Amino acid sequence: MEKGKLYLVATPIGNLDDITYRAVETLKNVDIIAAEDTRHSLKLLNHLQISKPLISYHRHNEDVKSELLIEKILNGENIALITDAGTPAISDPGEEIVKEAIKNKINIIPIPGACALINALICSGLNTREFVFYGFLPLNKKLRKNKFEEIKIENKTIILYEAPHKINNTLKDIYEEIGDVNIVLARELTKIHEEFIRGKISELINNSFEQKGEIIILIEGNEKNNSGEELKNLLNNMSLDEHYKYYEKQNIEKKEIIKKIAKDRGVNKNDIYIKFINK
Repeated sequence: MEKGKLYLVATPIGNLDDITYRAVETLKNVDIIAAEDTRHSLKLLNHLQISKPLISYHRHNEDVKSELLIEKILNGENIALITDAGTPAISDPGEEIVKEAIKNKINIIPIPGACALINALICSGLNTREFVFYGFLPLNKKLRKNKFEEIKIENKTIILYEAPHKINNTLKDIYEEIGDVNIVLARELTKIHEEFIRGKISELINNSFEQKGEIIILIEGNEKNNSGEELKNLLNNMSLDEHYKYYEKQNIEKKEIIKKIAKDRGVNKNDIYIKFINK
């Protein structure tokens, strides 16, 4: 039996007219649609006059449902994966089923469309040549602190997602951990009340802007953070694991990471190799 295909279909992030012709045709022609919130997605599908079987696929059932969906694809059914808004697998469910599909040699087809972080970036006025996307910051205090330590080192534009009711606390955290940096807040993208708020972070804390809808925070990169002795000191104040992850995020091969850590710390690379031999 011929395998089915897995389609990753981008949906609108606000304005329903932002759906592409190809996305509509794909949703019409697949056998099943896997949706993050079936009730939410049903509104879009009704608007598009599309009626297909829906399967709930979200963060809390990814493991179980990935197995179910892969089985259906192996049995010849074509499945479209959609999220509540935007592109699947970007700070949304999808990553796990993609990994499983690859293991099972299933054809994965992207159906491009809206992506909140990209639309926020291109209108931000900040550096678009290089940027780093961190998604939602951890809630755990220790993990959150560690993440800010990573962000401090970056000299690229930094992009974060945040829920509206948490935005002021997150802005205060950024101010305390990173300083009074230039930022851009993008909210209600593609909707009637779309807004870009720009300024120093001290000016935007406790700002009276309407806190509605997911907010994208863009932080201006600081080139000083990644130069010379300052970077070396920051890296050497990290644990070895954190130091390793810093380079790993840059898609550097393991051997090169070990060489870089050894050079940063002024130690024999064999000492570092022993630490990460099984990593």
